[in-house]
Amino acid sequence: MSVLISLLITFLVIVLVLYLIGMLPIDGRAKQIARIVVIIIGVVALLRYLAVF
Repeated sequence: MSVLISLLITFLVIVLVLYLIGMLPIDGRAKQIARIVVIIIGVVALLRYLAVF
């Protein structure tokens, strides 16, 4: 059960960070790079909780 809660919290944090990046007053290229970095870090974190790494 704790793994499920950890996955949910991690997913919600990723969505929140992506939302906040969208609100930043920076150009589109920088936003795109920031989104890609957050998604990669989020996928690695989710895979860690699933014991892939």
